[in-house]
Amino acid sequence: MTRLMSGVCAAIAIAAGSYALMGPRAPGAVPALPLISAANAEEVAEIDTSTIVEMVQGAEDAPITLIEYASYTCPHCASFHNDTYKQLKADYIDTGKVKFIYREVYFDRYGLWASMIARCAGPEKFFGISDLVYKGQSEWTKAGGPAEIVGELSKIGSIAGIGKDTLDACLQDGTKAQTLVAWYQENAEEHGIQSTPSFILNGELVSNQSYADFKKLLDAELEG
Repeated sequence: MTRLMSGVCAAIAIAAGSYALMGPRAPGAVPALPLISAANAEEVAEIDTSTIVEMVQGAEDAPITLIEYASYTCPHCASFHNDTYKQLKADYIDTGKVKFIYREVYFDRYGLWASMIARCAGPEKFFGISDLVYKGQSEWTKAGGPAEIVGELSKIGSIAGIGKDTLDACLQDGTKAQTLVAWYQENAEEHGIQSTPSFILNGELVSNQSYADFKKLLDAELEG
């Protein structure tokens, strides 16, 4: 994946581009998200990001905290989630050794829309929906134009049991979209995230790697 966008202006401009839809929303149409524009991107500093819920798995008091930064449109992130993540979850997260935090990165509007779908039903369904988004990434990202991609993402939400009205409301929540973009930028700047997937292991930045290499790192932390 290309290097992470530098500066909040780039993040807002990419997220905001081409969202506007004139008139009533037709089925499968592009969400009319009133995001802040690049012209007033400095206002992002005024957004209260404390309303964004951290998506967490594992024991709160686990000896290891692993934060993943990932984009739903990143092929390397999909590979990680479809393989390595499942092994890590079984061996370390579900066994109380690792507290796992997932944080979204927004390279583009499609990744933001996927995030809004994944978050639509709250933490209880977030990781299950994320699994579906990553599993079907090669299909929904190539569905066609923005309207077709929204339609495919909405289908994923429906499979997860979210009703159409709820999905529409989530996708049309401009305030939430603004806040997510500001939250993402804060996180990326805090940890110096330059690519996805990237990981913060007990405060230290580590790159994407195989399960075997992750296991070595995690076991060393547990032994230390």
